[in-house]
Parts: sequence; C-alpha cells; structure tokens
Amino acid sequence: MEKLVYLLGDSEPGSVPRARIDLRERLLGAAPALLAAGARRASFTVADLDYPQADGVAQFNAHGLTDAKIALWLDSLDERRAVEAVIAPLAERFAGYLVTESVPRARASAGRAGGARSPGVCLVTTFDKPASLDDEAFYERWHGSHTPLSLEIHPLTLYVRNSVVRALTPGAPPLRAIVNEAVASVAIAADAEKFYSGDEGRERAIKDLLSFVDFRSLSTALMSEYVLSA
Repeated sequence: MEKLVYLLGDSEPGSVPRARIDLRERLLGAAPALLAAGARRASFTVADLDYPQADGVAQFNAHGLTDAKIALWLDSLDERRAVEAVIAPLAERFAGYLVTESVPRARASAGRAGGARSPGVCLVTTFDKPASLDDEAFYERWHGSHTPLSLEIHPLTLYVRNSVVRALTPGAPPLRAIVNEAVASVAIAADAEKFYSGDEGRERAIKDLLSFVDFRSLSTALMSEYVLSA
C-alpha cells in the first residue's frame, strides 16, 4: 500500500488561522464516500479549535493550505482519482502528496470508533528544505538530529513524520516534510515552558530548525484529529 496526504485550504497565504467548524462537519460527512472510494487507515486533522488559548500557539500559513489535512492509504496511488473526487468539493484548494511514513512515537490505542476525535491536539507542520542543503544533509539533520531532540524536549503523545516523495496534484507547493505532533491539550501547546521543557529547550529547537528548514515555506497549524478507519 501507499500513503497519500492531502492538504486543504480556503484561506490566503499569510492569513490568520480561524476555527473551521464548517470544514470539520464537511469532512465528517464525506467520510463514508472517502472510505467507499478505497481509502484505508484514513484520518483527518482540521483547524477547528475555537479556544482563546489557541491564540498563544505560534502558527504560520505560508501556502494557504492549513485548514485541514487528510491522510490515507491506498493499495495503489493509481486509484487516487476516486478519492480526489470526494476531496475536491470540501475546500477551495487542495494539494496531494505521496509520502513515506515514519512513527517515532505512536499514540496509545484508545479503541476509538470511526469518526471519533482523538485525545489532545495536533500541530501539523509542513516545510521544504533550503536549496543550499543537499538531501543527505537534510535528512541527517531532520531525522538524525531534530527527531530525537523533539522526543526529548516536547511532551509528545504522537509523532508522525511524513517524508514527501513527490507531489500528486498540479500546482502543489514544493514540500519535503508533513509532520503531525500531538500533545495532551491546547494549554500545553500554548505554554512555551511546558511545550519546550523551558527556555533552553526552545533555543535548542529553534537553532536546530534553522539548520534544515526553509522558513519561507514553513506552515504550522493547531488541529484536532479524527480517525475514520484504523
């Protein structure tokens, strides 16, 4: 099987995130059609958090595709047209990517029913690599340096690292990484002391990110996760 990730957005690049309750309901309503189209192990994250605390989380919208993310597996990416026909009406724009998945930290199984909200909140982050960095150095810094640092300083309940193989849809922004990092609450995500394990952890994280991320391409959005099929 192959993993595909689709980013959805109605907002303009650089705009302030807003709670997308409407999009969450559209995504939940489309779940049966998505599964019928062949999606397996499907889930989505959506920026539907209408909490004042969420304003304290640093969020970036470089490409206007930070309203939701759909992740799914297909037997073959050749079969994606039926899936994309379900996704297309959900938002003004979408971009699809073939990815390879790594799960440095798995979420504890909670036996959730299809369509149930996962506990906690997710930070969904996407970025490209700097042109000055070759592939070997990029992956060594992202996988070899930043992943263990993230697991050390962040109180993560889930860490899913998707490396982009190639874009699947016309006009998709160039990206190398699509990452899910979950913590137990919005309060933790908004509290730099808790999220970074203190000022030193925050300084280490920023310094490390600067070594392999093209910040002009960086998008980060706080989202809820909904599992459609496990």
